[in-house]
Parts: sequence; C-alpha cells; structure tokens
Amino acid sequence: MMKWLVVLSALVAFSECLHRMPLIKGKSAREYLEERGMWEQVRQQFPYRPKAKFVEKSTQSMTNDADLSYYGVISIGTPPQSFTVVFDTGSSNLWVPSIWCTSQGCQNHQKFDPYKSSTFVWNGQPLSIYYGTGSMTGSLASDTVEVGGLSVTKQVFGVSQTEAPYMAYMKADGILGLAFQSIASDNVVPVFYNMVSEGLLPQPMFSVYLSRNSEQGSEVVFGGVDYSHFTGQITWIPLTSATYWQIKMDSVTINGQTVACSGGCQAIIDTGTSLIVGPTSDISNMNSQVGASANQYGEATVNCQNIQTMPDITFTLNGHAFTVPASAYVSQSSYGCRTGFGSEGTDQLWILGDVFIREYYTIFDTQVQSIGLAQSV
Repeated sequence: MMKWLVVLSALVAFSECLHRMPLIKGKSAREYLEERGMWEQVRQQFPYRPKAKFVEKSTQSMTNDADLSYYGVISIGTPPQSFTVVFDTGSSNLWVPSIWCTSQGCQNHQKFDPYKSSTFVWNGQPLSIYYGTGSMTGSLASDTVEVGGLSVTKQVFGVSQTEAPYMAYMKADGILGLAFQSIASDNVVPVFYNMVSEGLLPQPMFSVYLSRNSEQGSEVVFGGVDYSHFTGQITWIPLTSATYWQIKMDSVTINGQTVACSGGCQAIIDTGTSLIVGPTSDISNMNSQVGASANQYGEATVNCQNIQTMPDITFTLNGHAFTVPASAYVSQSSYGCRTGFGSEGTDQLWILGDVFIREYYTIFDTQVQSIGLAQSV
C-alpha cells in the first residue's frame, strides 16, 4: 500500500507541475516516472489501452423463469442461428444442441445446423460435461458467437449429440459458462476470455442482476456495471480460488447464533444454481431454525402465513455480513411455501445461488480476481 501512495503522490506532483508549466514541449509522464524508477510499476498497474475510451459495456437481457432459472438469447454462425442459454458462473464451456442430437434431452430445443453457417469450423474433439442436474456429450467446433451485441470470432463451443433426459425440461437450449478457463472441459477458452482478448470490453469484468417474482429486467452487463440496479457501497471480496468464483465464508447465523459453516468454509457464487446449497447437516439445521419441516418429497416447507415473522439469515463473507430475509429465501407457489435451501451430502463447498444473488447485485472482476456485492433494488 505504501509504495502505491508514493506512486500516486508522484503522479499528483507531476499533474500539479503541468498546471504551472507553459505550453512548451517538456518531459512526458513516462519520462518523469522513469527518472524516479516508477514507470514499470505504473505500467503494470495501469496498462495502456488506447482504444478503451471507444469501447462501451454491453448489456445482455435475461428472462426470469419463475425465479428458477435465468436465460438469454445468443446467436452462433453466419447467418446467425439463435439459442437461449443459461449464463452460468458455475461452469466455463459454451454448448448448444446440434442437429445430430436425437436423445430425449434435446427435444423441444433449437438445434445448431453447421451446414447453414459459412464460418463454421469443425474440430471433432469429443466433449463431455456433467452438471448437478444433467450431462451432455458431443464434439467441439468453432464459429462466430454473438452475445449482447458483441461478436466473438472463432469461438470454440460444444455441439451436443446426447443430453440427459432432464435437459428436456430446461427452458434454455444450452449453457454459456462464465467461470475460469482452469475448469473448462478440454481447456477451451471461455467466451468472456475472448471478449477481453479481442478488446471488446472496456474492463475485464461482468455483472449480474437477477429480478424477483418473475419480473423483467434481469441482465448480464459485460465490461461494467448497471448502477440503477443497486444501492449503497460495493463490498469487494477476494477470490480464494480462480476456478469457480470461489470465496471464503466465515459463518451462517440466525439471530446472532451460528447455525452453519461453523469455523469457516468455502462458497461459490453460482448463477446456474437456483438454491443456496450446503452440507446436509447444516442445511437441516438451518431449516429447523426457521421452522421448516420436511414433506413427503423431502422438501422443506413452511406455513406461508409465517413468512413475515421468520428470521433473517446472515452469511458472513470474508468479514462482511450479507443478510437474506425470509421473503427472499422462501418461495411461494400454488403448492405452498418452501425454503430455498438444498443439501449436498457432506461436501463443505457451499453454493450461493440465485436465492442469494437476487438480493445482491454481483460483479465478477477477473483482473483483480474479486467479487463485488451491493444491495439490489
């Protein structure tokens, strides 16, 4: 921190000097900093990007499907073929169904036809991806992919040839992963990485707003933030692993008492998971503390009349408290009211899914490898 105070002081001094200088050729900012041995530090911290001022952030709208999933429209190929995809921060590959997929999971979805694209390039390398609720197999190829008005050329993506039966019930055709390349199947370069490398974005970040109660307005902003969707300060939390968007969680508390994640744990911010997911014992304790009971299907249900009096739940992330009220963690439908918590055996890696993200506008910054959270409005 001290060395940057010195650098900033030097820059301020140089700026003040400029105001007092006559308009004649003098030393450049680079020469001024080189004399003081500071140029290399400043160059690395503030890389020269002359075209940045001409680049604007790009907004991709998403559809809210009953608060269960969020998806938007992209296109692939020349001329473009349109597909709906889940923008998933819990995975890193892009894939869509292909005309060769005849399995049940591909039914009722748009299918990519390579023969109709003049820019399609066949790779042929096999691809296999497993998700929490399904899987796909297929092959890799490359083509032009358009997302939010941005065209990414020669993007490697998957074309499915088989999909698990559950995929047939997905509203979206495919998935566009927004996690890190380190977890990408076959080490494929993710779409967002190529947006950055091709200079399509003013900043190497994207941000997500998820609407509530099936309302419109959900969006992913590539290259910046939408200040109209949050209020107050942004709290920045450093990543503990640049694989998923993984951070440190200190505890989960209700009325000041720790009910889960005792002693600390790890959590990922995942737009592709609708619930807050944790170890079975912790989730059971949370449900018990809020007055939920299991129905015949093992779902944690509550009396809808009790929502107003149910306690808030606080997730402390790297020393910062983020509170989720009952109105956010309980879902209401014609079948009754259920809590938005899911269990996953003894795995200590928590997933803070859409139940959490709806409450907090989320910024994903790859340059500083941090997540920014601010109260959604």
